[in-house]
Amino acid sequence: MKNQTILIAIIGLTIMASCVGSQLNPPYSYNSNPNYTWGYAEFYGAYYAEYKNPNHVISLSLFSDSLKINDIGNLVGIGQYLFLEDVFIPITDTLLTTGTYTIDDSGKPFSIAVGKNDTIDNVIYPIGASISYFEGNTVMSRQKLITQGTITISKFGLRYNVICNLKTSDKKELKGSFTALLPQTNLALAKPNNVNRKRLIYLQK
Repeated sequence: MKNQTILIAIIGLTIMASCVGSQLNPPYSYNSNPNYTWGYAEFYGAYYAEYKNPNHVISLSLFSDSLKINDIGNLVGIGQYLFLEDVFIPITDTLLTTGTYTIDDSGKPFSIAVGKNDTIDNVIYPIGASISYFEGNTVMSRQKLITQGTITISKFGLRYNVICNLKTSDKKELKGSFTALLPQTNLALAKPNNVNRKRLIYLQK
């Protein structure tokens, strides 16, 4: 706690010292090209069949190496967390399919649901694609929605390669890459309450 207090004081002094007249230091810069070193995928099958979308759905989570899941299941550390909630693949596939995926709301194979805020029971939830920044200065930690772009997925043996070319809702470019083993869990058969996902109202057509 003492070290944290000292750090906060130093940050405050740095901010004050960086001001010249009425000019503040440059806008805070987030990592625009994260190196994701671990992750996992979860297969949900035809999750939106009731909305007349028969395509299979996978969620993809990628993390930078300084982020960890602790003993009680919380994500801790400093770094970046890419979450693609709805990655649509052909109905013949059960694993993450290689190819180029586009951020859009078509619900077609090789599409990824657009990041947006949805309201359910007067509560706002982020859904679709997002990037979460866990910063050393926790005041600057935040989640950004991803609204445009593509990711390209290839595979070499058992290792997946993911190349990102995305844009966030504030029009910032978001690159990033991943090359590693990618554990995949099949959650299509038994869907316990704790893995039910927020309904994507925009897929009701």
